[in-house]
Amino acid sequence: MRLTKPRIAPLADDQLSAEQKEALEAFRPGPVLNIFRTLAHAPKALGRFNAWGGYVLSRRNDLPAREREIVILRIGFLCRSGYEFTQHTRIGLQSGLSAEEIEAIKRGADAGWSPADAALIRACDELHADQFITDPTWTELRRHFSEKQCMDLVFTAGQYTQVSMMLNTFGVQLDEGQTLDPELKAY
Repeated sequence: MRLTKPRIAPLADDQLSAEQKEALEAFRPGPVLNIFRTLAHAPKALGRFNAWGGYVLSRRNDLPAREREIVILRIGFLCRSGYEFTQHTRIGLQSGLSAEEIEAIKRGADAGWSPADAALIRACDELHADQFITDPTWTELRRHFSEKQCMDLVFTAGQYTQVSMMLNTFGVQLDEGQTLDPELKAY
């Protein structure tokens, strides 16, 4: 985590305007996460953010859930987003990743991955470093994934780069009961 306290505090239910309440309805019933309570300060932006994020996390995204989570976790790790990595560790486990694979995501493409998984991680590294996937990596991706899946890889990496920027800059703290990965503590 980059910050030990929020720069923009998540809104409690009793602090919400009517517009903010309406923006958070999409996340109910159940607990509303700190990311959404923070973004509720800008309810119109939250609504649009949720629409695009909904695509990225839906079945309309042609990347299978496991592969999508590899992308999200690698981008979260590269962005040093403790909140994002923590949230998606749980989701990754539910999507078919093992705890060992989640640890290997931190080590990169050469950590014993299949060629397809290594290509996903390499693409994330290139997008993070240069906002571009090189021809060799693109060629390898196309051996394993459709054109639409490759597009969805870029959409997913872009979405979670943006999410990580917001989380890191706004200082969104972990939700109750979560524990930060030691490699993502403040530095």
